[in-house]
Amino acid sequence: MFSKSYTLLPQGDCPKTPGLFVDPVSFTQRGPHKGFSFDNIPNVSENDFTDASQGWLSWICNLIVIFFVYFFTFITFPITGWFVLKTVPNYQRIVAFRLGRVGPPKGPGIVLVLPLIDQWQRVDLRTRAFNIPPSQVITLDGGELLVGADIQFRIWNPVMSVLSVQDLNASTRMTAQKAMTYLLAKKTVREIQTQRVKLGEYLVTDINEMTRPWGLEVDRVELALGSVLKAPEQSPSAPLTMPPAVPGLEGLTDPIQQLAMHFLGGIQQPQQEDCITFTDELSSAAQNVLARPRSVEELLDAVKLLLSEALVHQVGACFQFDVSSEDGQHHNYFVDLSQGSGAAGAGSLCREPDVTLSMSDSDLLAMFQGVLRPFSAYTSGRLKIQGDIDTAMKLEELIKLLKK
Repeated sequence: MFSKSYTLLPQGDCPKTPGLFVDPVSFTQRGPHKGFSFDNIPNVSENDFTDASQGWLSWICNLIVIFFVYFFTFITFPITGWFVLKTVPNYQRIVAFRLGRVGPPKGPGIVLVLPLIDQWQRVDLRTRAFNIPPSQVITLDGGELLVGADIQFRIWNPVMSVLSVQDLNASTRMTAQKAMTYLLAKKTVREIQTQRVKLGEYLVTDINEMTRPWGLEVDRVELALGSVLKAPEQSPSAPLTMPPAVPGLEGLTDPIQQLAMHFLGGIQQPQQEDCITFTDELSSAAQNVLARPRSVEELLDAVKLLLSEALVHQVGACFQFDVSSEDGQHHNYFVDLSQGSGAAGAGSLCREPDVTLSMSDSDLLAMFQGVLRPFSAYTSGRLKIQGDIDTAMKLEELIKLLKK
């Protein structure tokens, strides 16, 4: 009984044999990567639902079962009509599995679903949305900031969305978060803050490459920037003079580049000594004493001296300043350059401002005097800007006049 030696099993793949209802000829004649479970899925992406893995015996059994179910449904139609007829609206499709095999999507309109042999599922084709909670991202320049995203997507192939993935929302959320973290890790803090729209377009392309086989398409990705947890590392060899353009922003338009140079890429200017300028006694203008302002009120007084119809015509916007003092009190100031000769003072505007800037009084004075770098104030959260970016750029004209 034990005369024959034990024969070792082959170390490679075990020989595959066809099943009971599979055609042996079609099973042996297969191309590369065949023989797996997902290979039995029809070519749904090209609307080809023919299942070549079905043998002739299985095909005959399916026909017999389907014939009896149709016959039973027909003779009991007044009763079975309440169960087999489904109404599908335009924004939905029904994916049905007849005896376990998927078929083309059904709808819209009245759809026939056979009892006992059909398993069906409704798929909503309308645009959906979800948000990625703010997560910590380490940028290329060593900075750390919180970044979230709002994502809108829709299903373009209902059959693939049912066959390819089990939990569509969770899988899409995880894929989008991975793609966002991978993309932002290659960017600097300045690039993330100034190129938010462009980065959102890049994310749409990256996410669609991974989710398109699921029958899903992302329409829009909008990044939500949070606070900066760690400022980027500053290079010790950085120049101390204002360059002609901020590095990395050469491709942007001139207005956006000017705004980024002032609020994000400003370079510390050397302090200038106080000066007194006298005018001729025969001049019609009074003597002007131009000194460095020591409070926000003195800064407003200097602004009032510069108000003119030409400046209003050039800017055409109103600005609100929410300034907090060291004792915790908040004061509101405004500069209205939208009508007349302009106005400036304490308090709030009687209408909605175009741009609102929030910061402390010391930071406001230091920024207008060139002592505080605007980029450092913005990345650390000491300066907050609310409003249209093109309108905020117009404040540059007033700041240029103040620095003269």
